[in-house]
Amino acid sequence: MNKVFLIGNLTRDPELSETSGGVSVCHFAIAVNRSYTSSDGERQTDFFNVTAWRGLADNIARYCKKGSKVAVSGSVQIRNYEDNQGNRRTAVDVIAQDVEFLTTKSAGGAEDFYDTPAPAAGGGTPARKKPQLESFDDDGDIPF
Repeated sequence: MNKVFLIGNLTRDPELSETSGGVSVCHFAIAVNRSYTSSDGERQTDFFNVTAWRGLADNIARYCKKGSKVAVSGSVQIRNYEDNQGNRRTAVDVIAQDVEFLTTKSAGGAEDFYDTPAPAAGGGTPARKKPQLESFDDDGDIPF
């Protein structure tokens, strides 16, 4: 089984592009702190390159930016390539299957879902309404 779970912060703004077939692809990197400190008391950090596809790629590019905290689940992909000097190199990438946004809007996150216009069937773009909480009359009885 090839499965990886990471929680970290984006080290740069996500880069969204399209393949020649029109499929969205988003590349970003995250910094993940290790759970322990070294002998000199410093916490080590690992950096991971992450790739997301299709709708997930669009959402990451729209709602995340440098510094955003995300939880990524996916798989590890190893690729070999040749650098400019002709040296053979190996790169480890994470292919995201799911990304959860952990940064809230008040903490400097990207735009809020409810503040973005929703596409309308009639061609207009009305703003979404925030859900309203209703009062609840609790008479103390257990409902079951």
